[in-house]
Formats: sequence, structure tokens, C-alpha cells
Amino acid sequence: MKKTIIAIAASLILVPSLVLAQDGHHQQKTGIQFNGPVELTNMSKLIAESNMFTEEHVVVEGHLVRQINAEKFMFSDGETEVQIELDDDIHLTSPIEATTRVRLYGEFEGGNTPEIEVDRIQVL
Repeated sequence: MKKTIIAIAASLILVPSLVLAQDGHHQQKTGIQFNGPVELTNMSKLIAESNMFTEEHVVVEGHLVRQINAEKFMFSDGETEVQIELDDDIHLTSPIEATTRVRLYGEFEGGNTPEIEVDRIQVL
């Protein structure tokens, strides 16, 4: 009887932990890699019309032109440069060079230093 109670108590403790661990892996595997056309954000217009309260979801294409620190870079769409910050959970299988064309998905925030907080990066 004692062993049964201990087994039930142990399973009640372990099952939620296992479910949470599986959810973390499940989210990473469900990402869709769509290589078709998307509506891109005009960065020049966005920056010109932004203020310190501007927050907008954006999709931009271009190149990372230089690294500022471990997670911040300068990004250019060929006309305009903006600072970007890569989310901690972004991991690519191959390195990116200044000539690598990328598509960034994230949230633009205006202010003194406009920035895109990047949620996902796609190498084109």
C-alpha cells in the first residue's frame, strides 16, 4: 500500500514536468519555412513616421552590415540602416556574412535609437 501511494505521488510530480519539457520541444518543431512572397515593410517610411511610442510588427529584407555586440547588429535594406536585436532563442545552422540576404520578422520600436526586436530570421 505504501509503495502504491509513493508511486502515485511520484507520478503526480513528474508528469507536469514532462509535459512542460515536451511543450518546449514542440514549439521549435512547428515553425513553418515559407519561401514565397510576403508583404515587406518600407523601412525609410517607417523610421520617418516613427516616434518614441511607435511599436509595429515588421518584415524586412536585406543584410546584416555590422555587429554591435553579442545580440545587436546594424541591418540595411539597401537604403536605410536600423539597429536590430536578435531574440535569445534564434539559432542558425550556418554563419551569416555581410553578403548573406536575410528576411527578418519582428517588432519595430521607435525612439532615439529605432530598433527591430527580431523574433525570427530567414536566410534567403
